[in-house]
Amino acid sequence: MAKEPAAGAPAEAAAPGRERRPRFETLSGIEVKRCYGPEDVPGAAAARRLGVPGQWPSTRGIHDTMYRGRLWTMRQFAGFGTAEQTNRRFKYLLREGQTGLSVAFDFPTLLGYDSDHPMSEGEVGKLGVAVDTLADMEVLFDGIPLDQVSTSMTINGPAAMIFAMYLAAAEKQGVPFDRLRGTIQNDILKEYIAQNTYIFPPRPSMRIITDIFAFCADHVPQWNTVSISGYHIREAGSTAVQELAFTLANGFEYVRAGIEAGLDVDRFAPRLSFFFNVHNDFFEEIAKLRAARRIWAVEMRERFGAKDPRSWKMRFHCQTAGCTLTAQQPEINIVRVTLQALAAVLGGAQSLHTNSFDEALALPTEKAVRIALRTQQIIAEESGVTSTVDPLGGSYFVEWLTDEMERRARDYFRRIDELGGVIPAIEAGFFQKEIADASYRYQQQVESGEITVVGVNKYVLEEEEQPEILRVPDEVQQRQVQRLRDIRRTRDNRRVSQALRDLKAAARSGENLMPRLLECARAYATLGEMCDTLREVFGEYRDRAIF
Repeated sequence: MAKEPAAGAPAEAAAPGRERRPRFETLSGIEVKRCYGPEDVPGAAAARRLGVPGQWPSTRGIHDTMYRGRLWTMRQFAGFGTAEQTNRRFKYLLREGQTGLSVAFDFPTLLGYDSDHPMSEGEVGKLGVAVDTLADMEVLFDGIPLDQVSTSMTINGPAAMIFAMYLAAAEKQGVPFDRLRGTIQNDILKEYIAQNTYIFPPRPSMRIITDIFAFCADHVPQWNTVSISGYHIREAGSTAVQELAFTLANGFEYVRAGIEAGLDVDRFAPRLSFFFNVHNDFFEEIAKLRAARRIWAVEMRERFGAKDPRSWKMRFHCQTAGCTLTAQQPEINIVRVTLQALAAVLGGAQSLHTNSFDEALALPTEKAVRIALRTQQIIAEESGVTSTVDPLGGSYFVEWLTDEMERRARDYFRRIDELGGVIPAIEAGFFQKEIADASYRYQQQVESGEITVVGVNKYVLEEEEQPEILRVPDEVQQRQVQRLRDIRRTRDNRRVSQALRDLKAAARSGENLMPRLLECARAYATLGEMCDTLREVFGEYRDRAIF
């Protein structure tokens, strides 16, 4: 008969049984032991790092009541075709119980080109909504009171121009700026690192961002001025550790830039927000989010000297991982999304988007997006996980993994500092190479079968049914170009020319650009006209190849 382990003995003392493989590890390559116990999170220091919900260092959540007081914002990302089509989708989602809007823009808009630019051919409205002028923004939010809904806009290079159009649309509705709530992504550093929808070089881009910080502090106090995004870093192929480290390093760089621009840290830091990817490794994702909150709280108070507790509290939106969705057996993506969404909730997200099961094939249909939204609603209303705050807090494994994620992130911070900071590291290709190497290793593991992707390299079907998919017709571009021509013909072109001249002068002088961009938007200057004016002053960024 096997001898029972002594009471209180470490869990590892039990005689080992047979295991399925010689090593278990997270997707970041962190080795996972068979069992965890108090010896893995020892001492009073662990209790201090853990803390209590709503108090520094926020490991357990930024609010003392969390979802007992208020559920996260259910914010489904949406946008395709024309402003009219996307407006209809917004209204559909709001009727179905969505509690916040999130705008997806097409590639020409993301890159600062008008719909009739040669570079826009074939891309108008395909992967998001086309927005050329204030007229499009007015239609996009027609019948949606902007003082009653929180709006997120995922755009970076031309974020200031799109934000100016949104402000002008609010004026048209009679909504004061101080009543507006929402977020402009505006995270240009991750564009150089991962997504590549940049326009201007890093330093003038950072100047535009700090202009937005200052303008919103004075005029749009409830607006989140930047959403520091790990999502796209992860979608480019990074590990969870890299996403954590690179995202926070970018956040610290924005704080430094604001301080160097002469702003008090507590004037702008409370309106910084974050955006994380939630991938398949359930506990690693939860630990990542908990570690991110703690690192931010510690650094904001101890390194940057923030005194306002709001500056210490990391608020973040999560989106389930688009890169995990499979075209094979697409319906099983519903299961992946459910697990990822649950990890986001257990990790303490303030806002959440759940991907639709058909997104590996096309933009989501109404049926698919409704199922994605219902996934959040079932977690919120039926699962019971919202009844207590940080229900996994104190788990030996979760606390050990949270500590390990923080330790590895801080190792990356040291390497970035040794390179001279974020911008020199971007210019040296450090981030890009780290992500490319991680992506290559992951793909090798999938192809070798070391990592299982159900329906792709295991449990494969010989014949698959394809669901109906949403197709954006080519006529969308023709309609959008005609609308743009009509605006150019009917607007006050002398007013537009003067507004663009004033914008160029402000760019050269160092004046805050937001008032000038707002005047351009009010005059119905196009996105391309505003971006081209600043291209003449700031130039365009050209990435260097990394091998």
